[in-house]
Amino acid sequence: MLSPTEAFKTKECIFCKIVSGTLPSEKVYENDNVFAFRDISPQAPVHILIVPKKHITDVLDVSVSDSAVFQNLFQAAQQIAAKLGIAGSGFRTVFNSGDHACQTMYHLHLHLLGGTQMGGSLVG
Repeated sequence: MLSPTEAFKTKECIFCKIVSGTLPSEKVYENDNVFAFRDISPQAPVHILIVPKKHITDVLDVSVSDSAVFQNLFQAAQQIAAKLGIAGSGFRTVFNSGDHACQTMYHLHLHLLGGTQMGGSLVG
């Protein structure tokens, strides 16, 4: 059961509204566990946000009982990358967690970016 604070966050969460269909989006993928749509401020020619349908605030809030969420997000990323033709050339996946990572939407989401040569690697 959600705490009153978490219940409020879920009601007000933009991504929850997109998943429920009360806010529009350009959907690219959906299954029982995840919903994926184009970012409205893309940072690459292909910039997809992949979100679990269940509201989870952040990477740090994934519980043991929710651990399959990461598998679901990455399986969706694989299928979307293939569908959009970026699997062969390569793509980047990113989770932002907290203020220092510039997380602005507090509903767990995986960024899938591709369609161009990426630059400025922070890792690797």
